[in-house]
Amino acid sequence: MNWTLEVIPVPVTDMDRAKAFYTEKAGFKLDLDDEVAPGMRIIQVTPPGSRCSIAMLQGMPPFPGEKVMAPGSLHGLQVCVTDIEAAREELVGRGVEVSPIRHVGATGWEEGKGATWNSFMSFADPDGNGWVVQEAPSELSAR
Repeated sequence: MNWTLEVIPVPVTDMDRAKAFYTEKAGFKLDLDDEVAPGMRIIQVTPPGSRCSIAMLQGMPPFPGEKVMAPGSLHGLQVCVTDIEAAREELVGRGVEVSPIRHVGATGWEEGKGATWNSFMSFADPDGNGWVVQEAPSELSAR
């Protein structure tokens, strides 16, 4: 049996601002923006080429036993690209504040590209939820 990661909830304060950031600036595809019940809204977006989406929820009660994350408290979400320099240019061109490209070197994080699997950059959404972008040597389907 496969266990596929399908949706990650991302806590945000302003649904429309987050939707605009993820679709217009980060370039994610809008899958859903719906009021599933009175006062309960879901916006779901997917990074280009990903099988896993993120969901922003408003008015939804937490699943029994689950804790509620504060907006901006989610960090370390990671996506992979095959050309980190082109991905950085695209994000910057869309108005996203992106860190320099870095790699792990002998003394810790160093600026510039590293060897295979060792090139990273980061950005955050308007609430401060943090994303890491890693360069992969090929598309997932080819690995």
